[in-house]
Amino acid sequence: MSETDENASERSVGGAPVAALAPDAPAAGAPRPVVSFDRRELDQILRLYGRMVADGEWRDYAIDLLKDKAVFSVFRRTSEMPMYRIEKDPKLARRQGAYSVVAAGGLILKRGHELASVLRVLEKKRHLRLVDA
Repeated sequence: MSETDENASERSVGGAPVAALAPDAPAAGAPRPVVSFDRRELDQILRLYGRMVADGEWRDYAIDLLKDKAVFSVFRRTSEMPMYRIEKDPKLARRQGAYSVVAAGGLILKRGHELASVLRVLEKKRHLRLVDA
């Protein structure tokens, strides 16, 4: 083995030259980043959740942070399937919007770029009632 071959082998990792590897590529054993709700988003969701709990509509929630999306699930009872899922999928941010509200059957109720506008679909409609005096 010549001296140039030794230097070339020192500069390679797994048979690929070091220069060919991307400098910001994650290591093979490094965990992948997960998608999550930031503080502002979680504040908006929990504010709605608190109002719905106070009205007796919702009783429990779950947060799932996955590698491709974050999901806030809302339950009427803990042992049920979720009534609604509030999802954040960054891959859809440039298309129809990163946020969506999905009903229990999988029907997408609303999708958009702004979380506040998407959450409005879950707001309880306040109906006016006539009161006899």
